Amino acid sequence: MSVSGNHVVFLYGWASHAQVFRGLARALEKNFRVQVMALPGYEGTASCTPYTLERIADTLAASAPKRCSVVGWSLGAQVALTWAQRAPKQVHRLALIAATPCFTQRTDWPQAVAPAVMRQFTAQIKRDIPSVLRRFVGLQSIGDKQAVRVAHKLRTALFTHPLPDLAVLESGLEILRTADLRNTLTLIQQPTLALHGEHDAITPCAAGEALSQALTNARFHKIAGAGHAPFLSDPGVVGTLLQEFLDASLTTV
Repeated sequence: MSVSGNHVVFLYGWASHAQVFRGLARALEKNFRVQVMALPGYEGTASCTPYTLERIADTLAASAPKRCSVVGWSLGAQVALTWAQRAPKQVHRLALIAATPCFTQRTDWPQAVAPAVMRQFTAQIKRDIPSVLRRFVGLQSIGDKQAVRVAHKLRTALFTHPLPDLAVLESGLEILRTADLRNTLTLIQQPTLALHGEHDAITPCAAGEALSQALTNARFHKIAGAGHAPFLSDPGVVGTLLQEFLDASLTTV
């Protein structure tokens, strides 16, 4: 007898590391087979060409379990959405943390990062990667009720390990600048849980709500007092919500 859907794959965001999910992964390991997958070009893995959401999703799908639920955070959530669309028989359920279909503001999409900010990051990272990444950590923790603790955990995960190459970081920023998944969301049929920090300064809560409304089978939950990394700000609440959502996928076959 086997259990369908008990594999859970975690995908982190731009300029991050698997360590950010250590506590959350441990909390789920009692009931699930948990795997935190490195994005291409991170943690010593090979990059991919072209460095697009589609290519990243296909690269991860090739080495992931044949049937799994996917938990994606930030850029990892966009990868998860793309993966779910391209491989619906492989991706069983989706849990999206701090997710948005479009990171950069458009005339019809104000709940996002201003284009000028994205241009600044792109220009500055060529000159000083560590400074840009420290600034990014600050943005992720801003407004969070546990800002000091969250920033410390993000910095520790990032700066105690080798950083990705500049080309990989630049390619990730290009995705954040240009990708717009809004027209593809209705194609995603998997049950989805969208978790969003109340005070997220990178992907505003309104973006997560709009995302969940556009998806066919999604529900939205706001994490009170949290910023862009609610699983670090309030790990107990996020862990419980994920456990309950993913437990529904444990059907005996």
